Amino acid sequence: MKILLVAVNAKFIHSNPAVYSLRAYAQSFLHVRGGERTGAFCKCGEGMRGEKPEILIGEYTINQQVDDILGDIYRKAPDMLCFSCYIWNISYIERIVREIHKVLPETEIWLGGPEVSYDAKETLLRLPEVSGVMKGEGEETFAHLASGEPPEGLAGITYRNREGKICENPWRDVMDLNKVPFIYQDMTDFEHKIVYYESSRGCPFQCSYCLSSLDKKLRFRDLELVFRELQFFINRRVPQVKFVDRTFNCNHEHAKAIWRYISRHDRGITNFHFEIAADLLDEEELRLISRMRPGLIQLEIGVQSTNPETVGEIRRKMQFARVAEHVKRIRRTGNVHQHLDLIAGLPFENFDSFRKSFRDVYALKPQQLQLGFLKVLKGSFMSENQESYGLVCQSGPPYEVLRTRWLSYDEVLRLKGVEEMVEVYYNSGQFTNTLPVLEEGFGDAFALYERLSEYYEDRKLNRIHHARAARYEILLTFGKEAFPEQEERLRELLTYDYYLRENAKSRPAFAGEYRMEKTVLRRFYEKEAEEHRYLPEYEQYDRNQMRKMTHLEHFAELGEMVLFDYNRRDPLTREARTVIIAKK
Repeated sequence: MKILLVAVNAKFIHSNPAVYSLRAYAQSFLHVRGGERTGAFCKCGEGMRGEKPEILIGEYTINQQVDDILGDIYRKAPDMLCFSCYIWNISYIERIVREIHKVLPETEIWLGGPEVSYDAKETLLRLPEVSGVMKGEGEETFAHLASGEPPEGLAGITYRNREGKICENPWRDVMDLNKVPFIYQDMTDFEHKIVYYESSRGCPFQCSYCLSSLDKKLRFRDLELVFRELQFFINRRVPQVKFVDRTFNCNHEHAKAIWRYISRHDRGITNFHFEIAADLLDEEELRLISRMRPGLIQLEIGVQSTNPETVGEIRRKMQFARVAEHVKRIRRTGNVHQHLDLIAGLPFENFDSFRKSFRDVYALKPQQLQLGFLKVLKGSFMSENQESYGLVCQSGPPYEVLRTRWLSYDEVLRLKGVEEMVEVYYNSGQFTNTLPVLEEGFGDAFALYERLSEYYEDRKLNRIHHARAARYEILLTFGKEAFPEQEERLRELLTYDYYLRENAKSRPAFAGEYRMEKTVLRRFYEKEAEEHRYLPEYEQYDRNQMRKMTHLEHFAELGEMVLFDYNRRDPLTREARTVIIAKK
């Protein structure tokens, strides 16, 4: 028997830990069962005797052609086919399911994941090709299915019986997280991909827009197991490990133990990503964070809104004053990348209220600010209250908000424009010196990004894919139209920002003519090769090699001559080290 677990990811760099976890647990489960009857569950209860099933994984992306995926699945010829379903891939998977059934009509098809768990019956009515849905946590359910157990008494499934009737079985109790095998024995499948890890499941909070609030049983993996598994990543120099724990620091002792461990065993390579509630951080946690190697961890912090009425209505427990205090304190240490989130379209949040939320969070100057839009997820408290909120969302995935009682669709579109400009100009980290000047000119950041969005729309620039240097050119043109008296200052700031990141030997057009005379450049590098006054770590290099690894620029408006050193970059921003050679 052959079972194929299929993941359709949003991007190539993503992986799907769920399918690997299902396979690892099932293989362990079937091994323990030993000589018992095994074989894939087929035709709703007709078990297949024989050898233990072969369980394969097929990972694809939504950017691939459906024909290519169909052909690959067909050639694998599975007897049982299981799909992992989320809002970003369900439409794609439904199309694959309909087509693959035509060429593999005898293959059992099962679905699982959050996008089908909470409306399993409706999913089966919509997709007659599907035999059943695994609801919620899937490891134990899949293991029993793979062992050939009949569906009648199997918890955690909704299935179609031999007569075609849809049968709803009870949900399965959550499992002991320590029983889930570590899925990363062989890193070959995860090269050049983000590695995900969980040390807990469930969430103690009840945010109305989130499905994690439905899992009331918060569970933690034993720390001894966690330490062994984290050491595996550290030893293999994995670039980044992304914890998928919903609120990592909800258990202070658990969080502190893990942070202490990775700090003590750090080898200077692996970065660990955590989703946290910043207001929950205690003094010891803040001290631990302050002592970490720059780049050892990064923190994702969901603020969502700073409107107290909104925060109360979505049943979110957050003290924004404490969030702001802790984010600022962490930022002052300069060693941690912080990513803060906002959600537009929440109850009681109108355009002006959201603009204030944006200003409040932007003032904290995180490395990234994600302006997201409410997704009305099946099974969430938010979906049950759509009518009272006047909440209208897209009919299909990702079920994104279109309008509410407080926010019109026109205003949603305005916020979409702001979102795009924030992503391009703020989150890219490429304009750190130019943006503050423009913000001051427009009065605040929100006004800047809204006006920039209108500028893109008026000139149809938002319909074109722009090269990186073109973004600088556009911002210069935008800035000099708004503030013509600032043109040369803005040009120099953009040039400064460009060379902070780019060791470019081909000068971009927006920067204008290069003002450094060749004789001055030659003398500088000749002298530096002898004295190493500004580049003490470059003693093994000659003047020509040093020139290739650095850039010297004269800024008349700023009154500085600056050396950009690309061998010494900031571990968080990747900006070059800068040395002022001369000042007015």
